Amino acid sequence: MHTTSTSATLDDDQPLLMSHFDDLEQQHDASNLGMWFFLATEVMFFSGMLAAYAIYRSLSPEAFHLGSRHMHLWLGFANTLVLLTSSLTMALGVRASQLGRRNQVVWYLLATAVLGIAFLGVKAVEYTKEINHHLFPGKHFVVPADDAEALMKVSATPEELHLNLGRFQMMFVLYFCLTAVHAFHMIVGIVIVLIMAELMRRKWFSGHGTTQIEVLGLYWHFVDVVWVFLYPLLYLID
Repeated sequence: MHTTSTSATLDDDQPLLMSHFDDLEQQHDASNLGMWFFLATEVMFFSGMLAAYAIYRSLSPEAFHLGSRHMHLWLGFANTLVLLTSSLTMALGVRASQLGRRNQVVWYLLATAVLGIAFLGVKAVEYTKEINHHLFPGKHFVVPADDAEALMKVSATPEELHLNLGRFQMMFVLYFCLTAVHAFHMIVGIVIVLIMAELMRRKWFSGHGTTQIEVLGLYWHFVDVVWVFLYPLLYLID
């Protein structure tokens, strides 16, 4: 990322070339490459939890099927639409920065942040419902009677029933871990988006902040793509 330090260059439409780069294209590519490397580490981070999900689901598919029935399908669907819309506003913000339309960039970034906050609000409603139904893992976790009865029918021995009941709870352990980590990434993204919107408003970046907004867009789209995977895995097991 590149910024300006003097008022003489703050209004300059030409991006500021840092001394350790040969040209602006190399500087732009280096910024994008740095974000791609960062996102690669994030992929590995989520892959560990997704691998655990795949293993436990293969061990007890019936328990995960029953657990998935307690997901709030339409709230998850609404959140999917919210995030896809936020990807659109972010893409429009990137395009506006490329065209040098600073004011539009600010408004698109603010719209993206508002949609991100809406996503977190819906997720908070989901968490509240699940906690009130004693589905938060821990000492207060309760396996609903219908689900316990269904697991008894597919368990050949008491030991297998005990394992299936534990894996039913594991479904919610993984659900809360995956969605909470994703929500944390959303919070970080929202904070950065708001900071970038304020810096754009102050014309703090050179070259209309094109490189900075593009890099931010990569992060935001990554968070959205993660949810696109989580929604079917957790809500649409049937």
